[in-house]
Amino acid sequence: MATNHQNGLSTGNGGNTTVQPAATSVINLSNSSDVVIGPMTQYQGSVTIYQYMDATVEASRIASKFPLPMRSRSLTEFYDLVFPSHLSFPTAGRNNQNRGLPSAEPSTLRQERYFIYGALIFFAIVGFSTAIYFIVNQVRGPADIDREILFDTNYHRRTMPNLGNSHMIIERRNWGSQLDAHASIQLEHPVQYVIVTHIGLRSKNCTGMHECANRMRMLQDAAIGERNLPDIPSNFYLGGDGNVYVGRGWDIANSYHNRTLSVCFIGDFQTYEPKESQFSALHHLLTYGVIQRKLASDYKLVARRQTKPTTASPGDMLYARLVRLSRWNPCGTQAYAHCGAELGFPSVWDDEHDFNERNGIHNPLLIHRKSTEEE
Repeated sequence: MATNHQNGLSTGNGGNTTVQPAATSVINLSNSSDVVIGPMTQYQGSVTIYQYMDATVEASRIASKFPLPMRSRSLTEFYDLVFPSHLSFPTAGRNNQNRGLPSAEPSTLRQERYFIYGALIFFAIVGFSTAIYFIVNQVRGPADIDREILFDTNYHRRTMPNLGNSHMIIERRNWGSQLDAHASIQLEHPVQYVIVTHIGLRSKNCTGMHECANRMRMLQDAAIGERNLPDIPSNFYLGGDGNVYVGRGWDIANSYHNRTLSVCFIGDFQTYEPKESQFSALHHLLTYGVIQRKLASDYKLVARRQTKPTTASPGDMLYARLVRLSRWNPCGTQAYAHCGAELGFPSVWDDEHDFNERNGIHNPLLIHRKSTEEE
């Protein structure tokens, strides 16, 4: 085999020309029937070599030859001009031949893919939220849900306890009690007598929580500032809104008799009618007291006027309703012994008066107020 080193060509034994270009040679082939490209590939017969180019590079080169108005056209219009509709390019894959061309991926396939991604994200969020919910409830525990409602500070602080029938318990901190106002005598349980009183002083019934809470603060201020009491007089107060406002609570004695429980109706019921919601709240409160063994199962319900004849409390209109209740006891009325005689109670229950006498407190204002105000 002879080799032409000048042209980088070699001739095979069969008379065919073998082209072996140098590393930097550029060879133009024409009318060749036997071409060897590289050491391993050999084509026998006619050979056609196609040139592939980067479409974006070629498009940019062609675009540079057009005037400026032509360049301002959109990319789609430009492709239509450069590559007419009779020319076609591969649509599958993203190689150099179709890089930069609009994707021919079917829109339905993209929509399905987006739907799958969205569904996966949705279920991930739902699963994460469910896990957080169960973790929080496990930490809180079932005891907080089933815990009995107790007054004072024994119930769950994140809830507003109620006695049923929408009668909420409004604690001292909720109606704005003075923080340092506390009586000291403990109340022994179970209590045998429940005293019913009222506010008096031609006081109308409060109709909302804000108004009733304001009334409670006024009563406490008057009891401490004018009556020399350590705290508001009664254990519980019943508002016209149907809620129960905690005074001294279940465990501290009231200012009337330290072995009784006092419940005060907010309002003057010598002048105004009590509301049904107040009687419903009274029933639920006392029923709860029996269940919690704060009250004796056979407790007696009496009006303040039955334990102190010089007062009209709790007013004629309230007293007329009170005597019709099944737990009312006629003690202290005509032909009956005084209330608490069987327990050794005095004939007149007035611990506040006894306290003032023992301590030499004689306030003329109290003489008038005690005949009309809460007793």
